[in-house]
Amino acid sequence: MGPIGRLSRVFHHLTRRMGETFARHGLNAAGFDVLATLRRSPPPHALSPGELMSSMMITSGTMTNRVDQLAKAGLVTRRSDARDARRAVVELTDEGHKLIDAALADHVETQKSLLTVLSSDEIAQLDAALFKLMKAAEDS
Repeated sequence: MGPIGRLSRVFHHLTRRMGETFARHGLNAAGFDVLATLRRSPPPHALSPGELMSSMMITSGTMTNRVDQLAKAGLVTRRSDARDARRAVVELTDEGHKLIDAALADHVETQKSLLTVLSSDEIAQLDAALFKLMKAAEDS
């Protein structure tokens, strides 16, 4: 099978487990990514759609769809930027803030549980090897 086949299988299992974690909070991976990106931004946890797109490396159409779904669920709002009324920002609502905090905590626990079969040294070696592989793939 080789390393690429194993990476593919591991990716499948990790994606499934993380998807289950997100689903417990009523989210999918796409929604989780938007909410987590907003949560990492400084208070008031608001970014322009362009900043979100740049951070997440997705198209404007994809971002619009994701934000629309999260706004419909009451997890984010769109508003004018207080510093520049011509600029729109997407901001976490109180409900969105509570949800992403709970989902992030659960996500961290899921990640920890996925790595319990490895020692600290093995995790460090895996991280270094995957980083090297990722950089080579991105640079080609």
